[in-house]
Amino acid sequence: MKRRQIDAAWTGNAQCQDCGLRELVLFADLDQNDFNLIHLPIEEITCETGTVLYSAGEEGAALFTLRVGLVKLVQYLPDGGQRIVRLLKPGATAGLEASLGQPYEHSAIALRPTRLCRIPRPVIDRLSDETPRLHRQLMQRWHAALREADGRLTDLSTGKAPQRLARLLLQLVEPDATVSLFSREDLGAMLGITTEHASRTVVELKRKNAITELSANRFQCDVSQLRDIGAADS
Repeated sequence: MKRRQIDAAWTGNAQCQDCGLRELVLFADLDQNDFNLIHLPIEEITCETGTVLYSAGEEGAALFTLRVGLVKLVQYLPDGGQRIVRLLKPGATAGLEASLGQPYEHSAIALRPTRLCRIPRPVIDRLSDETPRLHRQLMQRWHAALREADGRLTDLSTGKAPQRLARLLLQLVEPDATVSLFSREDLGAMLGITTEHASRTVVELKRKNAITELSANRFQCDVSQLRDIGAADS
């Protein structure tokens, strides 16, 4: 992973206007006096597809806020398989358990080239102690993450495979109605089906013209048809 310290993260300089830390994630309610409590560096991290940000069971040393890209949270099964329990998109926070001094519950792995900010746990500890607004933000984020995870797990683990895939595509679709997928192994782990079944399901949606392949693993989506498929009775 490539790292660099964000020297002007709290000064409101132009290069930080779009920073997810200020606008999207944990620190939206904080002011400059709160940021003066920070004495440890917050690093910007750039990583390639497949980079492991942290592994399940490791000490929770930092939280991560996602600025660009896509990250999967993985639970490894006793048989060696994996289940992807959550997808993190820009604005999301990874490693919230670190704020409670707990080990990481899942492994976090980049699914696309990704840019994040790494916030050391002592920064969160100090702000939580001295800035109640941050504590509220953390608890709200935790609750929202659990609620979102429950909803997405239900969407992606019930119904037939085409329904599950349609719902996943609707979660990932971009404003121009395109979507970039990832390996069929990852698709299967998200949908609770085999890699082979995931491949057949992609082919099935292509045959129905619900998706049209533009290039390798990038598709144009018929959003209306995907909604119909995702809502169909099992």
